[in-house]
Amino acid sequence: MGGAGFGVLLRQLRLEASLTIEALAEASGVSVRGIGDLERGRRATPQRRTVAALADGLGLGEQARERLLAAARSGRSPRHSPAGVRAFPRSIDDFVGREAELTQLAALADRATAGLPVVAAVSGPPGAGKTTLTLQAARDLAGRFPDGQLMLDLRGLDDSPPDTAELLLRALKALGVADRDLAKDGPQGHPELYRKVLAERRCLLVLDNARDEAQVRPLLPGAGAGMVLITSRRMLTGLESVHRLPIGELSPVEAADFLIALVGRERVDADPGALAEVAHRCGHLPLALRVAGNWLATRTGWTMRRLADRLALEERRLDTLTAGDLRLSAAFDLSYRQLTPTAARLFRLLPLVDGPDVSAAGAAQLTGQSLFDAEDTLEELVETGLLGTDQDRYRLHDLLRLYARSRLHAEEPPGKSEAARAGLHRWLLETTVVAGRWYEPDHGAPSATWKGTVDLSTAEHARQWLQAEGDNWLAALRSAAAAGDHATVVEVAEALHWFSDQWIYWGHWPEVFATAAHCAQALGDPLLEATHLNFHAWALLACEGRHHDSLARAAQALTAAQRAADFPQQGWAHFYSAWTLSLLGDHAAATYHNRESARLFEAAGDLHGTLQAMGTAGHNLSLAGRHEESIAQHLRTLAFLDQVGDRIEPHIADSARLNLEASIGHSHAYLKNWPEAIGHLKAAVRVGRDSGNQGLESRALIRLGDTLLGAGHRDEARDAFTRCVSLGEAADPSFLTEARERLARLDTP
Repeated sequence: MGGAGFGVLLRQLRLEASLTIEALAEASGVSVRGIGDLERGRRATPQRRTVAALADGLGLGEQARERLLAAARSGRSPRHSPAGVRAFPRSIDDFVGREAELTQLAALADRATAGLPVVAAVSGPPGAGKTTLTLQAARDLAGRFPDGQLMLDLRGLDDSPPDTAELLLRALKALGVADRDLAKDGPQGHPELYRKVLAERRCLLVLDNARDEAQVRPLLPGAGAGMVLITSRRMLTGLESVHRLPIGELSPVEAADFLIALVGRERVDADPGALAEVAHRCGHLPLALRVAGNWLATRTGWTMRRLADRLALEERRLDTLTAGDLRLSAAFDLSYRQLTPTAARLFRLLPLVDGPDVSAAGAAQLTGQSLFDAEDTLEELVETGLLGTDQDRYRLHDLLRLYARSRLHAEEPPGKSEAARAGLHRWLLETTVVAGRWYEPDHGAPSATWKGTVDLSTAEHARQWLQAEGDNWLAALRSAAAAGDHATVVEVAEALHWFSDQWIYWGHWPEVFATAAHCAQALGDPLLEATHLNFHAWALLACEGRHHDSLARAAQALTAAQRAADFPQQGWAHFYSAWTLSLLGDHAAATYHNRESARLFEAAGDLHGTLQAMGTAGHNLSLAGRHEESIAQHLRTLAFLDQVGDRIEPHIADSARLNLEASIGHSHAYLKNWPEAIGHLKAAVRVGRDSGNQGLESRALIRLGDTLLGAGHRDEARDAFTRCVSLGEAADPSFLTEARERLARLDTP
């Protein structure tokens, strides 16, 4: 019958006896509320003495009395009270965000009906709000688990967390199992009793703050229609048949809403900009946001701006994020103390990485470990929630970086820290040279003697490494320049010269080549000076559009190249001058410099320079409005490119071919030769896609889209602009903006 069956029978017998609940309460000695809860099924079925008292109060005969006792027995497990347990701490009223996670947990709860319990593990870094999310989910889902909701704090981060026996006993007591039944089975029988109780109930069980898989496993039910939610800083990867919900920081909007809920709209509206700064400096981490919000809530004289300015001081930020017994660094301490000595040392050293993330190979350089050992150590940090990972890159949360830095200063000798940083920088620059030379004429693959720890077996692998490590090797380059290591800076920049065409819109090439030009001048070698002044002239023009600055730099390069009596660098100085002057509209001067560059390249036998000079001649004609002549010149250049074949570096050939096809398409579009224009522009897009040069591909896609619009092919144009937008950060930023604007116009009726 269950509890509800007993209640129905009790009410029936009371009405047959013509008794009100109050009258039965007076006759039996059982409270009015107790009888009401029993009749409505809201209370677990009573013990035998309560049933006997009710039977006496009702004046039941032997047969009816036995019937009532049987109903009570059938609704009560011989080992436990059946339902209604709720053992949860006070919920939090200012919960915000996590909509996706709550939706996912609700969907999982719907599946907890097939006789098998559903288990979900919520993991994340310290302070991410795992327990808060789980409590909110439990509150939302309570109605789906009528037999009760129970939370067990496993105290997994304590120095001596409770053992399995203690946890099982605590759970069984909370679930209403009588002391005499617990004593009868003894500790050895508690696991089976625990599983039986949960198998017979539709309960929601929260196992909070789990230490590891071994602590959790004995607490997972093997049958039943219940649900288990586990929270842990660890990912608990060893658990089977578990749905995993890793969580991190809140979104900027959610973080702002959280602070507003804590502080109040009026104080926020006084300085909305300060709100975003506080949220950002809290790393959008829920615990940090709560500490900051509580700080302001208890200091009514403080403005949001005052707290934002205080948090701006990195060396004081963790100390500032303390409010009463809420201390952010204390949450970090708990995880740090759980690490093995090797993992703790790597964690301390990670702030020495200048960029936002690191690879396993970079971590190995910091610690002196082998690559495989470094990977294992990094994964320990990931497993404990102290490190995030994405596609073989590892990232510290900003606040964890500050905490790790404090541990570095407290525990690592300064000399060892500096040696670790120097070793990392040296490795970064050496690897950058090898990777960049894939794109340099007469270099290509690493030499057979190179013993690297990263895969640079193809040009594409080299490109991926250079882009992934861009922030890190740039910082190493700055460090080398500051230390006066001019030769290294020059070597690195020269190795990257042709690669820069593959990643034009990175944003740092002007700095790289300006630094190298300065170092080359310091070395007193006019040829090196000319070379790197030319590189800088290119960066100023191609990356920043600083025409006059580029022209001045090219003139300096020409002077240095003439001092060195070097024809190729003189040719490049004339080439950059011609390119800049054509963009400034001085086509006559551009023609002069271009002819000079072609003459010098030919005299030096420089096929790569000759190819570029031929292309610029056609581009200058196009800018001058001489489109038919431009097309003819570009076709001659394409023929030259086909003729010289593999004597041109493949990546240089691809970039040149893309630009030539795009320029031919542009001129045909100007002449309204739509089929020819579309054909050449599609060819340019293909070259960009196949070669992986997404920056130049984005340019070709914009031109293709505009040409398709001009030809009346609206839907195809939309596809081209959409493809450009899909390139994201790899695209030319200005063309990315144009693509979005064109799509918006196409979507406007």
